[in-house]
Amino acid sequence: MSAATSPSTGKIYGIARACEVLDYPRSTFYAQRAAQGEAVTPIKRRGPKPMLSDQGLLEAIQKDLETSPFSGEGHRKVWARLRVRDQIRVARKRVLRVMRENNLLSPHRRPVEPKPHDGEIITDAPNEMWGTDGVRLFTLDDGWVWLFAVVEHWNAECIGWFVTKHGTRFSALEPIRMGLQRIFGSTQKDVARGLALRMDHGTQYLANHFLNQIRFWGIAPSFAFVEEPQTNGVAERFNRTLKEQCIFGRVFRNLEEVRAAVAHFVELYNNHWLVEKLGFKSPLQARQEHGLREAA
Repeated sequence: MSAATSPSTGKIYGIARACEVLDYPRSTFYAQRAAQGEAVTPIKRRGPKPMLSDQGLLEAIQKDLETSPFSGEGHRKVWARLRVRDQIRVARKRVLRVMRENNLLSPHRRPVEPKPHDGEIITDAPNEMWGTDGVRLFTLDDGWVWLFAVVEHWNAECIGWFVTKHGTRFSALEPIRMGLQRIFGSTQKDVARGLALRMDHGTQYLANHFLNQIRFWGIAPSFAFVEEPQTNGVAERFNRTLKEQCIFGRVFRNLEEVRAAVAHFVELYNNHWLVEKLGFKSPLQARQEHGLREAA
């Protein structure tokens, strides 16, 4: 019946219309045909055909992940590199689907209940707010050592870092001094007037020597909320990225090995880490483009 031709339209009735008139499920019809050994025409993909097949896209994704200097990146950065660097224009959700089907996504993290906060710690221009924090790392010969870092809130760039055995107030000032020398070219009085420094309530940052020194440079202290590290989220996020990409899974013999590893990672991070809020640009790329706009 479905293969019969309609005398009025000159077209065949088709399986869908015949099953509808006879009130017969199409699924049952196709199941009976398959049981009898008849060939069933596969359902074709609807819409326009993509220029790149899923297999070709998978190969491009695997090549990107193999050449990336970082590990555990999500589908957004893979999609951004394919789009900008390799000129492969595909939908982001398609990249997500292909990576999910082939177990290429990074492990899921435990969801955390969000806490509402007023205000914004991300700035629209450089040198308005920096964030600093310290973490402890273990070495075989030197025991626990400290890493202090300073991160620019505008482009997430690490502008200063210091690895030391003792996490004192003097050590916590070193990455700030490094950042001032690099960005402002000096550590004189009031050289960073108008800059705020976001930090937690660690003993190093509450010390009178630390607070007096940053005020000497013209920096205003800005403390995060107690027991809410997300209010110092820029520095916290950098520390997590550093530990995931540089620290976890490695055994360090001494302080010098930690310094070498951190120096290599910071150079790699500032030049190649893609930041979504910057339109998937690296921190240094965003700074260079901002400098060109300022010069124009």
